[in-house]
Amino acid sequence: MNFKFEKLIIWQKAMEMAENINLITDDFPKKEIYNLSSQIRRAIDSVALNIAEGSIGQSNLEQRKFMGYAIRSLAEVVTCLHKTKRREYITEQEFNVFYEQSFHLMNMMIAFRNKIK
Repeated sequence: MNFKFEKLIIWQKAMEMAENINLITDDFPKKEIYNLSSQIRRAIDSVALNIAEGSIGQSNLEQRKFMGYAIRSLAEVVTCLHKTKRREYITEQEFNVFYEQSFHLMNMMIAFRNKIK
């Protein structure tokens, strides 16, 4: 790992979660391909992308800003997860797994942002 962000656990977890969410969206109805499937994929990808962008050659203020973007993107993912559960595209068990991962990652990202002075 040559880039600073690759060593960050929050980036690693966001990357893993993105791949898992990408897999479940393959089973969403075709009518959602440009709607909910696309939205949740873009939102979860945005988490890792903003963590990475903020960690490369940025001032602490800029890094905090990009962490804020990542945190907001994860909140968007959680909202999309609620929608997928309500529309019965995922099971309650799948929802609970992703929800717990999101909650854990959110807390880690907030703690990380708070340590940036």
